[in-house]
Amino acid sequence: MNGEKKVQRIKSFEVNHDLLTPGIYISRVDGDVTTFDMRTRTPNAGDYMDNLTMHSFEHLFATYVRSSALGSDIIYFGPMGCQTGFYLLVRNAEPDAVLTVVRDVLQRIINHTGEMFGASRIECGNYKNLDVSAAAVEAQKYLDVLDKNGRTDFKYAE
Repeated sequence: MNGEKKVQRIKSFEVNHDLLTPGIYISRVDGDVTTFDMRTRTPNAGDYMDNLTMHSFEHLFATYVRSSALGSDIIYFGPMGCQTGFYLLVRNAEPDAVLTVVRDVLQRIINHTGEMFGASRIECGNYKNLDVSAAAVEAQKYLDVLDKNGRTDFKYAE
């Protein structure tokens, strides 16, 4: 191998995406940081988030979650490239507390009135591609999943 380091598979590639359904999962734990897989859509099913929805949801969710009871422990929130969900990284996470905050943040997005957070040229590299109503629709769909039939035990199916 000429001294080259072997490429390691990332954890998310080890999950069988054919078994994933919408819900919230613990993707990995690295020391005191837990990565939550907020799966809003079934992978490989043809129903993907468009960029406007994904971007808008990200702006509102990231702002509200950083203003929540877990705010000081939020490391990162952002979309999955496959357009089927988001990653939420939290320090010192108690999964049930995270789920409670996620539900609260979703409700805050649904009820949001006024301007989109970070919707200016100075604050965002694609500030014209944002829509509060698109984020609210996505938040309602995901909240319905979590409240009715989504996986909320934090474990991937095997």
